[in-house]
Formats: sequence, structure tokens, C-alpha cells
Amino acid sequence: MKFFELFVKKIRQNPPLVVVISFFVVILFGSFLLNLPIASNGGESIGYLDALFTATSATCVTGLIVVNTAAHWTVFGKIVIIFLIQIGGLGTMVFLTLISILLNKKIGITQRMMLREQISLDSIRGIVRVSTYIIRVSLICEFIGAIFLSFKFIPDFGLKRGILYSLFHAISAFCNAGFDLIGNSMMNYTSSAIINLTLAFLIIIGGIGFTVCLDIIEKKRFKNLMLHSKIAISISIVLIVVGTVGFLVLEHDQESMKDLNALGKTLASFFMSVSARTAGFNSIDISKISESSIILTVLLMFIGASPASTGGGIKTTTFGVLLFSTISLLRGNENTEIYHKTISTDILLKSICIFFLSSLIVIASSMGITIIENGNISYLDILFESTSAFATVGVSRGITASLRGISKFIIICLMYIGRVGPATLAIALMNRKTKKHTQYSHGKIIVG
Repeated sequence: MKFFELFVKKIRQNPPLVVVISFFVVILFGSFLLNLPIASNGGESIGYLDALFTATSATCVTGLIVVNTAAHWTVFGKIVIIFLIQIGGLGTMVFLTLISILLNKKIGITQRMMLREQISLDSIRGIVRVSTYIIRVSLICEFIGAIFLSFKFIPDFGLKRGILYSLFHAISAFCNAGFDLIGNSMMNYTSSAIINLTLAFLIIIGGIGFTVCLDIIEKKRFKNLMLHSKIAISISIVLIVVGTVGFLVLEHDQESMKDLNALGKTLASFFMSVSARTAGFNSIDISKISESSIILTVLLMFIGASPASTGGGIKTTTFGVLLFSTISLLRGNENTEIYHKTISTDILLKSICIFFLSSLIVIASSMGITIIENGNISYLDILFESTSAFATVGVSRGITASLRGISKFIIICLMYIGRVGPATLAIALMNRKTKKHTQYSHGKIIVG
């Protein structure tokens, strides 16, 4: 009993570890439910590894699947999946806050610290207000998105099924999960403007970050926004434009888009650019895109969404800091300057750490899977899958179900690390509380 009390005390003193464990607990509970025979249409258990894979993919809002979501899972299984997506999208601590609010319970200082860690805020001041705002914005956006989707889904699937499909895909899109009930993602709606634009809108809002949305509502004008918001918005717009133009140029005469007209190709390129960064939906056949488009998709996935959002990746702000620091260095400036503000060395070092850890994790994992699969799958496809898992995107070249058990477990770990964040996971496990104050003399190193 004393050991358990000591363990609980240690956990409470380490908010990052609580965030890490909370996702782990939700995944384990979800995998237990999905492993039940009533979750599968055949009336037999899917097997724990595949249940764990699906629960991890849903909770980490990734979208990689080992079985067809529409065909394999029962209504019970699909309900479990969508609840896991909603919990994972909002964040486990935000979801616990919602329960506390509904039960009219007081939110203590420990829970506020955990919320701060998950939402990526600097202080706990106003943290409950931000949490309730996150919940309201999420539900409102998902409801509005479902209404727009219903204009297409109700005529196609009938009233009851159309409404359910609209709600499911609106939640999946806003949470940047990429799960679908149609069976082939959005390939049946490649030229449907209402489906593509609605899903893209939900993906962008969910991926831009809750703090950015709150800042926009409060400040209204771009010049008045926080530096964080300006970078997140600017980099997101640049990536969407570059991705759209890139896919349009690379795929306009390829097999993936050859049957589409000019408007359809533009719409497909835009949707792919938005979805590739974190959502996992696809309106064209990913297995048919060119190698150049594969590399472009990997880069977009790796950068991902913004902090305090439903998306993954190294984050737009991390990429922005590294980009602007490179530009500042090339211009001969000693400091990194963005929008007439100087970026501190701590933020720059943290960005470099995140980039290095993320690159190392993706490369090492993809190489490991390549060795395990013994050359049966091309390295480019494995790199695509590994990046998609780590960045919690979910688009695939169709190799997920054919992976060996150990390879699937590596993908599970990648999805988990990508959702909680490599830096958060490292800090939670290391739990260093003291800073080193010793400072040595400067040493000279030749680089470049």
C-alpha cells in the first residue's frame, strides 16, 4: 500500500508522465472493448494485437487500420472507435475536465497542471476557461460540419444512416483522425466540393490549435495576434499552398488524377495537401501517386499540425522557428527574428531537440521494419507508413494489414509517441527537476 501511495505521489509531481499514462490507460481500455466478439461483425474476436492497433490509432487520432472500418466493426465497435477518437482529439485531461464539470466537481491544482501540460500553455491561469472553450468549439465545429456533410450523405445513404455518417466523419475530420465508414475514405467523392471543402475546413480548424482559435476570436486582427498564432497561421497557409501546387504539378497527368478535369484535379490536390499534414483522409488512390508525391507527402506529414491541436507531427511552429532561424543565420543576424520579435535560445534549442528526436525515431523505426519485413516491402512505402504513424496522419500505401506482428507493434509505438509528443515523453521518463548551473568556457568547433 505504501509503495502504491508513493507511486501515485511521484506521478502527481510529474504532469508530463500523467499525460503519457492517461493516453496509455485509454488505449488499453479501448483495446479491451474492441477485442470483444460483439465488436466484430463475424462474432469472433479480432485478436488482441489488431484490437490494440485500432484502439491506438483511434485514441492517437491517426487513422491507420488493419481491417476495413466499415465492413469489420459492428455498431458497438464503431461507437467505441468514435469515442476513442473524440477523447484522443480533445485530449485525455480535457475530457476528464469535461466529466468534472458535468459532475459539478472542483478542479484542483494538480489537474490544472496536467491540463497546462496537455494544452501547452505557459501557466494554469484561466486553464479551466480555456478547457471549456476547447470543448465548446469542438462540439460546435463538429455539429456544423455534420450539417454540411448531411446534404450529401443523406441523399446517398438515407436519413438515419446519412445523419450517423455525417456525425462520424465530422468528428473524425475535426479530430484529424481519418477513420471513415465508406470503405475507401473519400475516393467516392473526389469531385464533391461540399464533402472536400467541409472536411478540409474541419481538418484545418482542428489542426490550427485551440489557442490560436481563441486568440483569433479575442484579437480579431492578424497584427494583434500573439507571435505563436502568427507563425502557426502563416506556416499553415504556406504549407497548404505549396502542397496544393506541388500535388497539382506532380499528379496532374499521372494515373491518380488522369480521369479528373481541371477543377477536380485542383480540388483533389487541395484536399490532399490539407489532409496529408495530419488528417489521413484521401480522395485519390495513394497507392497510385508518383514517388515525387510520396516524398512531398512525407515532408508534409512530418511537419504536421500546430501545437495544442488535434494533429501530430513536429508542429508548424517548430518548423517555423527552424526555418526563420536558418534565414536569420544566412542573413548574418545573431538572433532569430520573426515578425519583429526575437526568439529565445531556449525555444530554438527545444525546436532542434524535437526535430532531431522525431527524425531519429522515424528513420530508426522505418529501418527496423524494413529489416523485419525482409525486403518484401519497399523502404519508401515503409518510410511513408512510419511517418504517417508518427505524425498521427493515417494515410497509407496499403501495407498496414500485411505487416508482421512485430512491425505492427512498432507502428503502435510510433502512433503513441507521436500523439503524446517525443519531447513530452522524454521529459516524463527522465523527470529532471534540477538544472545544471555549471558553465564551462567556450570551445571552438568547425561545422559545415
